[in-house]
Amino acid sequence: MAMSKGVRARAKPKAATSDILGGSARIVRVPAKRRKHYERLTELLELLVQRQADLAQAAREELPSYSMHMADAGTDSYDRGFALGMLSSEADAVFEVEEALRRIRDGTYGICQVTGKPIEPARLEAIPWTRFSAVAEKQLEREVAIKHARLNPRQSVKELECAGPSEEED
Repeated sequence: MAMSKGVRARAKPKAATSDILGGSARIVRVPAKRRKHYERLTELLELLVQRQADLAQAAREELPSYSMHMADAGTDSYDRGFALGMLSSEADAVFEVEEALRRIRDGTYGICQVTGKPIEPARLEAIPWTRFSAVAEKQLEREVAIKHARLNPRQSVKELECAGPSEEED
């Protein structure tokens, strides 16, 4: 059976987000008090994810193996290592930002995870992903500094020369 010229095929409707991702699109409810922080953190997350992709691409680039000068090879190797180091740092930053977004959704954003007290608004403005108040951060830094192994006390080269050879060297 042939179709007549006047009958057209029915156009398919455009795909919706729920058609592609499955289920309904998730709507995040953010308290008005935290909306500015949420938007800022979301923008920062997008920037970090893009930078991660760029760094990963830079680290994956194949190095030419033909007639390369040793200094060029060293520079390329250093650049690749640097990109991988930055990629690791970016991954840590992405984690912190994602956790801050989760805290906003959970209603625990702006509460210090050590003291349980509100974090200063100026600190949240400066470091929107922070988990600690300034007082708690300083306390944690002191505790970590105390736990680090210490080297022998510093001596100048002159002091070492004046001490003379040790008994083991004789």
